[in-house]
Amino acid sequence: MKDNTQPLCPSAQPDWKGALLIGIIEGTAKIPLMAHIASPQPVTKKILDLSHPVTPTEVFRFAAPCISDECIHFNGQKCQLATRVVQLLPEVVERLPLCAIRSQCRWWLQESEAACMRCPQVVTDNYNPSGIMRQATAPAEL
Repeated sequence: MKDNTQPLCPSAQPDWKGALLIGIIEGTAKIPLMAHIASPQPVTKKILDLSHPVTPTEVFRFAAPCISDECIHFNGQKCQLATRVVQLLPEVVERLPLCAIRSQCRWWLQESEAACMRCPQVVTDNYNPSGIMRQATAPAEL
């Protein structure tokens, strides 16, 4: 189901090879927060169809093996999205959320607890992001 040579990206697209559903977006349009699901599920058409009429990445979070240099957030060594999330965004949870992919998560492996404390506020397709969220999720400078 997953590529053992790469850590999992916790902000993947559902069409990436080995993609898993890891969370459901709750909260409000202004303050969305991801709720982790207990057991990641392989992405299926049935799961993707549940988001209709919006995009799956507006209501779900997906993980998949990191695509490294093919990703706009990767600088050749690190995920710059994880770095900026930790540097710019506030913590949104008081303790580590339950997370079924933590031991394989690139953000955890790179940024540790600091990434996990901020992770729930990251929504892949957020059409109303705050200024700081836009700054944190901007593509890496090449």
